[in-house]
Amino acid sequence: MQRKKINIFDSDISYIEEGEGSPLVILHGWGAYIETVMPMVNFLKENYKVYAYDAPGFGQSDDPKKVLSTKDYSDYLLEFLKKKNIDKGTFIGHSFGGKTLTIFAAEHPEFVDKLILVDASGVLPKRGIDYYFKVYSFKFLKFIYTKLNIFKNKEDRIKDFYSRFGSDDYKDSQGIMRKTFVKVVNESTLDYFPKIKAETLLIWGENDQDTPVYMAEVFEKEIKGSGLVILKGAGHYSYLDDFYTFSKVVNSFLS
Repeated sequence: MQRKKINIFDSDISYIEEGEGSPLVILHGWGAYIETVMPMVNFLKENYKVYAYDAPGFGQSDDPKKVLSTKDYSDYLLEFLKKKNIDKGTFIGHSFGGKTLTIFAAEHPEFVDKLILVDASGVLPKRGIDYYFKVYSFKFLKFIYTKLNIFKNKEDRIKDFYSRFGSDDYKDSQGIMRKTFVKVVNESTLDYFPKIKAETLLIWGENDQDTPVYMAEVFEKEIKGSGLVILKGAGHYSYLDDFYTFSKVVNSFLS
């Protein structure tokens, strides 16, 4: 794997291009990087020229200069395509990469031949009584922790609290990427789904806990003509959990 650099919006973006044929672009999920999608790259480069890049703030790419929205990540993709002279291709996105593609495919249909969304985010979770119990318990714990920890200033107390009790994605992010995470995790892209015109395949893990199957059913309902394949026993990284079935389904769809 040979990495290259391309400058987009004053940030150096690390990317790879492998294989020969028509363009196929793969977007990784939140907190991931090129290496996490290499199994897809390696089997698809036999028939396509495959592009994958570390999204801004991940892997070997620069952090963005400002807090980004999901729409901003879509704009980075558009600029990448323009700089690589790609005017149409196939797109695969896992998790947050899939969320980014729901905006991109809706706003720039002329670029998208076929679309594959894998365990994609973009549908906000159902919020029942358990959700609100956790939220208010978390807020109460935050109030107690920051009030009683009198040996630190307020800002340090808040940072310390989130480092102990925040989500894994929140704890793993720093600085501007932490603020970006807070922004994008609360964004729904549901309104873009009906605007997607490309032939769309949805692949989901049966046991996905991050983006459960009920979310996949919303994608299937709202994206006209889309088809959903559920991989038995697989989780959020369904393409890794059952790569054999995944690769067969993708090959069938693309052919």
